[in-house]
Amino acid sequence: QVQLVESGGGLVQPGGSLRLSCAASTTSFTIYDMGWYRQAPGKQRELVATITSGGTTNYADSVKGRFTISRDNAKKTTYLQMNSLKPEDTAVYYCNLHRGILNYWGQGTQVTVSS
Repeated sequence: QVQLVESGGGLVQPGGSLRLSCAASTTSFTIYDMGWYRQAPGKQRELVATITSGGTTNYADSVKGRFTISRDNAKKTTYLQMNSLKPEDTAVYYCNLHRGILNYWGQGTQVTVSS
């Protein structure tokens, strides 16, 4: 069983920045693909960004150019740097770790963008 612990959420003004972190409790972190998803009230969970075990990244169109996903394999941690935040980025952000049929989720961290 893998545990994922997110941190870094909070309240930020429009145009501001936040960095989310996701620490994984696995000794095999390097073999997993990682991702960030978000769910706003009344909406379905949606993909924000992913990074493969080899470092290839993918982004939702709505965050391209503003968000950056990265990973530090030595620290078994994935990051999501979020810049130029907008009110529509408000959501609970979830970390995801997966490989084949293995799929794990964190508990989520709230991001609120408001003046």
